[in-house]
Amino acid sequence: MNIRFLETFVWLARLRNFRLTAERLHTTQAAVSSRIASLEQDFGVRLFDRSAREVALTADGSKALVYAERMVKLMREMKDDMSDREVYAGVIRIGVIESIVHSWFPDFLGRLHKTFPRLQIEIVSDTTIHLHEQFSKSNLDLVLQAEPVIGPQVSNIALCEFPMRWVGSPKLDIGSETLSLADLAAFPIISFARNSGPHAVIERLFSGSERSERTLHINCIASVATMIRLATDGFGITAVPPAIIQRELNEESLHLLRVDTEFPALALIACFRSDHENPLTETVARIAQETASDFALNWGHEIARLPAPLN
Repeated sequence: MNIRFLETFVWLARLRNFRLTAERLHTTQAAVSSRIASLEQDFGVRLFDRSAREVALTADGSKALVYAERMVKLMREMKDDMSDREVYAGVIRIGVIESIVHSWFPDFLGRLHKTFPRLQIEIVSDTTIHLHEQFSKSNLDLVLQAEPVIGPQVSNIALCEFPMRWVGSPKLDIGSETLSLADLAAFPIISFARNSGPHAVIERLFSGSERSERTLHINCIASVATMIRLATDGFGITAVPPAIIQRELNEESLHLLRVDTEFPALALIACFRSDHENPLTETVARIAQETASDFALNWGHEIARLPAPLN
């Protein structure tokens, strides 16, 4: 018997309204009706009288409600016990992109360890494309990446947004004047992995400039650390979140460039399964959300002190 159907039954008995029940459970009225119909078929009785203006329990429904409430309460107690920060000693497998690793991920791990000191954490750092594949194969419980995962019983929550800026080494002697896309195309461009969001943005930005298309040289690299190293060495220019190159900016081994076309921000997402197989994943995702939000708030003050990207 599906515990979610029993939970739906309990809430409908309390609220006596399909619309309110659907809103409470973040689903549709059709889904609520289908779950109740399935339970009635399993029990072989009618649970609700739908002829009244308000949904009302039948006599059989009142009997079933006593047991349903016990089962839902027992399931909630089991989930709470499994998620107890002092006793939970399970394993959670987290996938994360490098842009997060180079920014607020260490703070996130610190908060996670403090909340669940006995939790074992397995970490995979890769591109969004590869993390998506591993998550789809159930090799990861939670992914922190740059795109949502669309699928049944998968939840996505927004973490934060990273502003993106073009940067280059002083070795390139670019100067402080405002640059056009055609000016940027004169330099080798160091890009995130092919088919990633930032790579798609670069291709779209330069697609309308004939001069840019003739001279454009894009180098796709899966490693953010390698991208930063190549940019610092003067191999070319790159578009990255300033939040992940704080040291290079402070040391002036990389400079922010003034460009007349804005680069869209990088949106970060936490994706996890909402099928209750691992009740801890949503809690961990919320800790990631809090950490990212705090980081974005603090980094926002730093952004305000950086040179403006546009004239």
